Amino acid sequence: MLRFGYLVAAVATLLSPLPVVGSVVRRQTVSFTSDGNPILADGSIYSADPAPLVVNNTLYIISGRDEAGPGQNDFIMNQWQIFETSNPNPGGGSWTLHQNVAQPQTLFGWASAGTAYASQVVQGSDGKYYLYAPVTQSGSPNADPFAIGVAVSDSPLGPFKDAHPGGPIISQSVPPPGDSIQNIDPTVFVDSDGRVFIYFGTFGQLRGYELEKDMITIKGSVVTVQTLTGYFEAPWLMKRGSTYYMLYAANNAGQNSPCTPTSYHACLAYGTSSSPLGPWTFRGVFLDIVSSTTSHPGAFELNGNWFLVYHTRDAVGGTHFRRSIAMDKLEWDESTSPPSIVKVKQTKRPGPPRQPTRNIAPSAKPTSANPTPIQYWIAAINDERVESNPLPPDYWCSWAAELSPQTNILTYTWNSTVSLNGVSMAFFADQPAGSNIGVAPPVSWSVQYLTANDTPEEVSFNIVQTTALRAILNASGGNGQFAAVGVKEWRALAPVAS
Repeated sequence: MLRFGYLVAAVATLLSPLPVVGSVVRRQTVSFTSDGNPILADGSIYSADPAPLVVNNTLYIISGRDEAGPGQNDFIMNQWQIFETSNPNPGGGSWTLHQNVAQPQTLFGWASAGTAYASQVVQGSDGKYYLYAPVTQSGSPNADPFAIGVAVSDSPLGPFKDAHPGGPIISQSVPPPGDSIQNIDPTVFVDSDGRVFIYFGTFGQLRGYELEKDMITIKGSVVTVQTLTGYFEAPWLMKRGSTYYMLYAANNAGQNSPCTPTSYHACLAYGTSSSPLGPWTFRGVFLDIVSSTTSHPGAFELNGNWFLVYHTRDAVGGTHFRRSIAMDKLEWDESTSPPSIVKVKQTKRPGPPRQPTRNIAPSAKPTSANPTPIQYWIAAINDERVESNPLPPDYWCSWAAELSPQTNILTYTWNSTVSLNGVSMAFFADQPAGSNIGVAPPVSWSVQYLTANDTPEEVSFNIVQTTALRAILNASGGNGQFAAVGVKEWRALAPVAS
């Protein structure tokens, strides 16, 4: 695959590497001070899929650890870790990170290594702590090997041991007759009357069961949820007052979608019910898309205040596969019945001072004359990110298989007149120049600016005054079939950096 552009990743060293004893990574605990979201932002340790638990006014957040390389597009997750604080504050504060709380293959004798995906710890009626985790079952007889296991401990920090050594409590074959979905992302809720409920599922499939009070035995028949608009994955079951809330990652993409314009991103939405097993009523979107393609909710109450935990790619060196957990306030509109969740405002730690730059493209509005295929994102061309191995929403592209258009026009529009004397463009390609398939560099491209009489003129790179700029990208190919054109970033350069 041909790739154009560059990626600069800086990784700090707040936390030291974990000691390794034989094939087992030894647990390590370290304290650090956060200066805002994401909670641990220096790029030394990445974290994803947070699930909060409050015990004795102390917050514990279990998460998977992302270990993918800078340009590696894969979920490399080999362990779970727990963040702990007694004073959660989105603006920062003191935290303790307990690394390597558990690994799939050491926690469950029937599990394979890796895939330490979204898990949750809850306290049972017996006072013990139960860890529900999706892992891949070694030697699984099922078409999809993902399964959900349960481990138990006397402490929210572990050590945990398998509570059901005979195997998973949920897979494609248990409980009978099984299912045909991917069984990941468990969320578990222990109600005030001691009843226990579990939901799980991804790729638009959401299932639920009641559990016996032993926390491991399935009780009753499965519930299939189909009323939560855009449900994709990452359910979170909770209760406030007498109302049950189901938070989840949604993916009902579209140009005018209230959730996400691209099929790779996810917003966070929710539904409510008067019963933990539904029926569920969709209520709306409460968190817009974040910087990572995936999103994952968890919510908790502490000292009368509610908070949302989720993840982003906003840490140093972060990518869609090197995520970091964040936390913001969760507020309620009591004027509705049931009370609705007010849209969450994402906060971020203070960033470094912005360096002077000639690139004024980020202040423009980008548009495409041709429709943008739903997997790509027009906003990517001026986000000042150029990925070495981008996912589709990291760039704009005209790909439409054998119907990819020959000519593409991208336009920048500013609210007021700007001065320009140059442009540059970073292209994405997975085919060589001249191809009529896939995504290839354009055979030619030019730039025009808007004059006072609205007549486009070709840029000569002398200083021009304009409110709009457009690029004409001529695709390679011929005989009625053309390759697509992909743009990672289009810079519009002013005469002087500011």
